[in-house]
Amino acid sequence: MPEPKLEERVAQLEAEVAHLKSLISPSSTTSNPWWIKITGTFANSTAFEEAMQLGKEYRQSQQEDDEQRIPPPTEGIVIIK
Repeated sequence: MPEPKLEERVAQLEAEVAHLKSLISPSSTTSNPWWIKITGTFANSTAFEEAMQLGKEYRQSQQEDDEQRIPPPTEGIVIIK
């Protein structure tokens, strides 16, 4: 089977792009970004507040672990905190 000519391939690609563009709603391309749409979603949510607190505690525990792993300074090296 002979390969399609360049013009035929371009025409086929253009048709596919037009079809894909038709699947995208015009409002989704001109509306606000997703992060603006979800702003305030978790307002006054106790579950969200608990998740944030647990995350904070976890990060702090990781920092404490890291500080314990730091070897003692050797002569001539000054560690500034």
